[in-house]
Amino acid sequence: MFVKQLSVFIENREGRLEQVTEVLKEEGINILSLSMADTTEYGMLRMVVSDPEKSKDALRNKGFSAMLTDVLAVKLEDKVGEMHKMTHILCSQGLNIEYMYALASENRRAMIVKVSDGIAAAKAIQDGGLELYSNEEMCW
Repeated sequence: MFVKQLSVFIENREGRLEQVTEVLKEEGINILSLSMADTTEYGMLRMVVSDPEKSKDALRNKGFSAMLTDVLAVKLEDKVGEMHKMTHILCSQGLNIEYMYALASENRRAMIVKVSDGIAAAKAIQDGGLELYSNEEMCW
């Protein structure tokens, strides 16, 4: 039901993102999707990766602040109204969408969504006729 998202706090300075991606490359980790938000001094890098636990451990061993968070990976078809269907389902249940970002590859298409109540959101999404990727489906 949930997918593990890797979150990494990085200083907002030249080369830090490259250092994160280098660690993941060296560990044989595939980045499936990512989102990056910044402030003046720090950035928050959120990723869905092929091996979340290994990624977290490798980054921590290199001095990065990394943690795992449960998020939903909502399967969406590539057609008009799919995003609205998902947001309508969540909002009609009084659930707040904290953030989201897209995942699109040859084999997968989804919105990665962090919602105020993940369990209630997962149930609402499935009851509303949409499907969720499992962590196993994402982490080949």
